[in-house]
Amino acid sequence: MAGVVQGPQHDFWRPPVAATPDGGQIVAAPLMDEACDGCGAEFMTGSRFCYVCGAARGSHADSAAPSGWAALLRLLRPLQFQNVKEWVGLPSASLIAFLIGMGCCLAAMLVGVIHGREVPKLLTVQLWRLQWLVAAVAAFLAGCLLKRA
Repeated sequence: MAGVVQGPQHDFWRPPVAATPDGGQIVAAPLMDEACDGCGAEFMTGSRFCYVCGAARGSHADSAAPSGWAALLRLLRPLQFQNVKEWVGLPSASLIAFLIGMGCCLAAMLVGVIHGREVPKLLTVQLWRLQWLVAAVAAFLAGCLLKRA
C-alpha cells in the first residue's frame, strides 16, 4: 500500500485512492474475492454465506448434487420435535413422556432378544422385561396427566 495517498479521510466503505506517477489520483481496484448476487456485498474470506442478506455463495450454491448428509437431513425433517408435536397434537411434556414410554416398550421387547432363551436366565429376563413395562406404564400415565385439555 505504498502507493496510497496519505492524508485523505477514507470511510471504511470507500476504496483507497492511489497516486499515479503524473500526480493524479485513481481509485485502486478492489481485490474482491466475490460479491453477493443478492445485495452486492463482498463475501468475507472463507464464508459460505453473505453476512448482509444470508444468501449462499455462488460456488457453493451451484454444487450439482447435495451431499449425503444434506439429503438425509432433508428426509428426517418431518421427524423434528416441533413437527411431531403438531402432528400428534400433544404438548411438549406429554410428547416427551410418550416417547419415553415407547422407548421402554422397545427395551422390554429387546431384553429377550439380547439375552436369549436360556432357562437359568429366563426368570431374570422376565423380571427385567416386567421392570421396563412398569416404566413404560408410568411414562404413559405421566403423559396422560401432563396433557392439557
